[in-house]
Amino acid sequence: MKVAVAGCCHGELDKLYETLELLQRRNNVRIDLLLCCGDFQAVRNEADLRCMAVSAKYRHMQTFYRYYSGEKKAPVLTIFIGGNHEASNHLQELPYGGWVAPNIYYLGYAGVVKYRGVRIGGISGIFKSHDYRKGHFECPPYNQQTVRSAYHVRNIEVFKLKQLKHPMDIFMSHDWPRSIYHYGNKKQLLKMKSFFRQEVENNTLGSPAASELLQHFQPTYWFSAHLHVKFAALMQHQANIEGQLPKATKFLALDKCLPHRDFLQVIDIDHDPNASDSLEYDIEWLAVLKATNNLINVTSNAWNMPENNGLHAKWDYSATEGALKEILEELSHNLKIPCNFSVTAACYDPYKPQKNMEPVHIINPQTTEFCAQFGLTDINDRIQQVKEEGSVRGEYEEEEEMDSTESAEEPSEYYTDNSGLSLSINPDEIMLDEEGGDEDQSTCSVDPSPDHPPDFSASFSDTRIVPDSMMISSDDAMDSTNEDLEKSGVSEQTEEKSLNERALKRIGKNENGNSAMKKIKRRNQAIYATEDEDKV
Repeated sequence: MKVAVAGCCHGELDKLYETLELLQRRNNVRIDLLLCCGDFQAVRNEADLRCMAVSAKYRHMQTFYRYYSGEKKAPVLTIFIGGNHEASNHLQELPYGGWVAPNIYYLGYAGVVKYRGVRIGGISGIFKSHDYRKGHFECPPYNQQTVRSAYHVRNIEVFKLKQLKHPMDIFMSHDWPRSIYHYGNKKQLLKMKSFFRQEVENNTLGSPAASELLQHFQPTYWFSAHLHVKFAALMQHQANIEGQLPKATKFLALDKCLPHRDFLQVIDIDHDPNASDSLEYDIEWLAVLKATNNLINVTSNAWNMPENNGLHAKWDYSATEGALKEILEELSHNLKIPCNFSVTAACYDPYKPQKNMEPVHIINPQTTEFCAQFGLTDINDRIQQVKEEGSVRGEYEEEEEMDSTESAEEPSEYYTDNSGLSLSINPDEIMLDEEGGDEDQSTCSVDPSPDHPPDFSASFSDTRIVPDSMMISSDDAMDSTNEDLEKSGVSEQTEEKSLNERALKRIGKNENGNSAMKKIKRRNQAIYATEDEDKV
C-alpha cells in the first residue's frame, strides 16, 4: 500500500490534504494512509490556542477545526503523534489515543495500532531530561511551566513500549533518535543546518529515549520531524540472536508544511492483502497497558521504572500468551477500533470569535469507554481526583516557582549535570513562519551531495508537489533517485548564536518598565522567556 508521511503539519490540514489530492490526480495513484510526525495542532477553538506553547504571534487557528466540526472530513485515514507545538489540553483528553475528528486518529502519549496488517507505533512529545521521570500530572489551565512539560516524554511511556517483543514495521517520534545522523549524509545535513555541528560532533543532538527505542524495536521504518529538515539514513543493527540476520531501519525526517519544502513523502509499504481495511487494536500493546496499569503516576514526583536490580519484585511486564488470549476473548476476536469520535468542546466560529475562552479539564468519553473496556485507569480522572483531595495543591504552586531544572531527587538514567545532554539542541520553540524580523529570510538552494547516498533511496518517493495556491513547481516526479532523497528544502534557521539573540530580543518589558524575564538559566531563555502578552 502507499503510505504518505508528513513532517510538522502545524495545523495546515487543508493544504496537506489538497497536496495529497493533487498528487493522486497527477500521478494516478491512491494514497491509503497518511502518517503525521507531530506538531499536528488539533486546535478546536480559542481556548486550545491558549494551550499551545508558542508566542502569541504564532497562534493561528489554521484549519483543523473544520474537520472537528464535521464541515470537512479527512479524505484519507490519518494517524498522528504529538509534538511540541500542540493544543496540549485537547490531546491530553486521549492519553491512550483516540479520534480527534472523523478519520483522524491520535496515538496518545504512546501507542501501537495495526492497519492492513502493518504494525504502527509512536511516541508523542519531545525529550527533556528534567521532566522525563515525572508522572503525567499537568492539566489545564496550564502555567508557564506545565504548558511545556505537558508534551515532554515520560519514562513510563518508554518503559511500556520496551515491553513489546513482536516486530515493529513503522515507528514515529517527533524528535530524532540520538545518533541517527551518523548513519546518513551528515555532511549534507551540517551544510543545511550548520548550527547542529557541535551537538552532532558531541553526539548530543536528539532524544536518548528515542534512540533506546530504536535499538529495542529495530523497525523497518522510523519517521520523525521537529528539526525542519529532510534527512534520510540507513541504520544497520547487530543481530540480537546468533544465526539471525541483522535488521536495518530506514530513517526519514521531513520538513514542515510550507511551499518549496520537503514536508511530504510517499512510500510503498508491504501489507497483508487479507487484513482488514479498518484501523485495529494491537493486542500485545493492550496487554502491556493492562499489565503496567498500576505504574501510573499523576504527580510531579520523579521516579524510576522497575528494573532487574534487586530493588523491585517485578520488572518484566511483557505480554504472556495467556494475556494475549484474554484480550482476544474480551474483544470477541474483533480488533476493529470503534469509530466513536464525539465533540467535547465548542468549535471555533470565525463569525463569533471568543478570544477570552478559557481552557478546562475535560474527561473524554472515548477514554472513559476504553478504560472501562480494558480495566485501565483514566489518567485525567485520576488527576481530577487527586486535585479534589487537595494533595497536590502545593505541588502545583511550587511548579510555578520552579526554575524548570531537574528534580534534586534520586539520579535519572539520563544525567543532566556536567554532561552533553544539557547542551543538546532540542528546542521547545522553533520558528513557525517564514517572514518577519525573527526569521532568516535568506534562501539558498543546496545541491545534493554524492558523499553518502543511502542505499534505500529508491524506496522513498519525492513528493514536493502541492496545490498551485502554494506556488510550487510540479516538476518533481513520483519516483526518486538517490540524489532526490538527499534533496532538502530551504534552510530555515540561523546559527545558534543568532537564534539565542532573536529569543532575547523577544524578551520585552512590562508596563512598569521592568524586564518580564524570570530568573532562569541562560540556556533556557529561548524556551521560557516571552512577553507578557504571550502568557497562557
